[in-house]
Amino acid sequence: MHLLLINPNISASVSALIEAEARRSASPATTLEVLTAPFGVAYIETRFEALIGAYAAAQLAAEHHARADAVIVAAFGDPGLGGLREALPCPVTGLSEAALASACLMGQRFSIVAISSRIRAWYRETVEHNGLVGRLASIRGLDEPLADIGSVQGDQRAALLACAERCVRDDGADVIILAGAPLAGLARTLGDALPVPVVDGVSSAVRHAESLVALRPRAPWGGSFAPPPDKLRQGLPPAIDALLQARAASSR
Repeated sequence: MHLLLINPNISASVSALIEAEARRSASPATTLEVLTAPFGVAYIETRFEALIGAYAAAQLAAEHHARADAVIVAAFGDPGLGGLREALPCPVTGLSEAALASACLMGQRFSIVAISSRIRAWYRETVEHNGLVGRLASIRGLDEPLADIGSVQGDQRAALLACAERCVRDDGADVIILAGAPLAGLARTLGDALPVPVVDGVSSAVRHAESLVALRPRAPWGGSFAPPPDKLRQGLPPAIDALLQARAASSR
C-alpha cells in the first residue's frame, strides 16, 4: 500500500515533521511519500490561505495520484478535500476529518488546540462542515506570533500544554486534538502530561487511510461526489486538465 501525503504549504520543515510521524504510525508494509506545495504560504491560518493551499494540493494530486492507493491532505482544515474526493479515483482523507473521527471514538466532547488564535474561526467552520459542532468543547490557540513554524513544538510546548490543560479543566473536553501539521508527533510526548486522550492528525489520517484502502471502496460515479462533468476548460495546468478529462470519461 502506498500513501501520498500532500502538505499544501511551502514549509519543508513541516513536511519533515509530517513524514516522521507518518512513518512512526504506518503499518510495516505501507510506503509513504510526502510532497510539499510548490507555491503558497509558510502555514495556513486563514480562509484565503486555505484557498491557495487547496489549489496547490489539487495540482500535486493531479500530478502524482496515479501511484497512490490513497491521498492525504496533510493540513488541518483539509483544504481542497471535498474537491479532491470528487476528482481522484482513490480514497482521500485529511488531518481534520481523520482527527475528528478518532476523537469521536475516544470521548463525547473534544477540544482543539491550535498554533494561533487567528486560525480558530476557520477551524470552527471545519468542525461545522463535518457536522460535529455539537461535540466541540472549545478551540484554544497560541496568542504569540510564531518565530519558526518548524520549531513551534519546542518553542511553544509549555504554552500548548497550558492550552490543553484549560480545555480539560475549564471547557470539559474528553479528548484533545493537537491541530495542524506543525504539531505532528507532539501528542506522543504531550499525552503523558494530560488526563485525557490526545489525538494527532497525521497518525489518525495515516491509519484511517490504511483502513479505507483495505475496505476497497469503488470510486463514486453517482451521488454528490460523482466526478466533475466534462465541459469546456481553459488555462488549467496540464495535469489537472488530464485528470478532469479522465474522470469525466470514467463516469460515462
